[in-house]
Amino acid sequence: MKKTILASAIAAATFSGAALAQESNLPTVYGNIQYALTHDNVDGGSSDIAHNDNGSTIGLKHDHEIAPGVTGFFKIELDGIDADDKSKGRGRIKLDEAYIGVKSDSFGQVWVGSDDSLYESTIDRIVNYYEVAARNIGGSYTTGEGDLIQYMTPSFGGLKLGAAVQINGDGDSQSNGKSYPYQLAAIYSVDALTLAFAMDSNDGDTGYSSGSSETVGDPAVNVKNNENTYGVRVAYAADAFGASLEYQTRKDAYDIVGVQGTYTLGKNVFALSYELAEADGVSGDDKMDTIALQALHNLSDNMYVYVEGNLAGGDDGVYGVADKSEASTVSVGATYYF
Repeated sequence: MKKTILASAIAAATFSGAALAQESNLPTVYGNIQYALTHDNVDGGSSDIAHNDNGSTIGLKHDHEIAPGVTGFFKIELDGIDADDKSKGRGRIKLDEAYIGVKSDSFGQVWVGSDDSLYESTIDRIVNYYEVAARNIGGSYTTGEGDLIQYMTPSFGGLKLGAAVQINGDGDSQSNGKSYPYQLAAIYSVDALTLAFAMDSNDGDTGYSSGSSETVGDPAVNVKNNENTYGVRVAYAADAFGASLEYQTRKDAYDIVGVQGTYTLGKNVFALSYELAEADGVSGDDKMDTIALQALHNLSDNMYVYVEGNLAGGDDGVYGVADKSEASTVSVGATYYF
């Protein structure tokens, strides 16, 4: 045993020396643990309370200079840790993001792999802002987050153009056969104002990257079709105040509009939003809406706590209970990140 300990110590010392010698080339390790306690209530239906992992992740990222002015980079991030339940921790971790790419001030950025899609990062921002987002309404677009090739130009006087394509082959078990769904985007920023437009061809299936069939809304409604999704976003960001307006439309699916305001006061951040969705030939012309409120407090540079709530309404039956149309959630959570 002593020999083993000594050998381990020598190996550790050797590794430490090598690591120190190459410290500038080491990848950055980052991650977070997120917990949330949520109470969800549907008028005339279920009323549940749960303590959940709210998306804990761990990842590695790195970049280096390939040539003067040209940088290579990679990122890999894992989630599904289920930090709230030890019995679920084994064998459940899954890939969230993994990509490699190159970037330059002269030609922009191109990256390949699994990442948030161009449309999502450009337009669908309100639902992704919130920590729990239990009753928020996401956009109706279906190009998944896997097997993507994405490109973003450098800024031309505040204007950036982007394009993405997903490569679905004949042998991909979760795709609809060979297809090349694509997304296009244009983003113009000047001072505190941002204007953005994006579209998704919807020729693929979110099940290809998420493992679930394509659905939208709450309750989830199957909306499989290849009609294009179009979205626009207008955002304003000052030192303490931010505001944004989003509009998304897709034939035979949903029209969605959302507005949000944020205000920062010291270590506190407050957010309020309203989202409205109207079905277009999915299941009649049902409407649903939700008001979301969040109060977040930064305890330190590495930890924050929050309270978040949703008050949702709409036409009777949209939340799964006949002749009822109200649902609400309240969440209390904490996140430690590094």
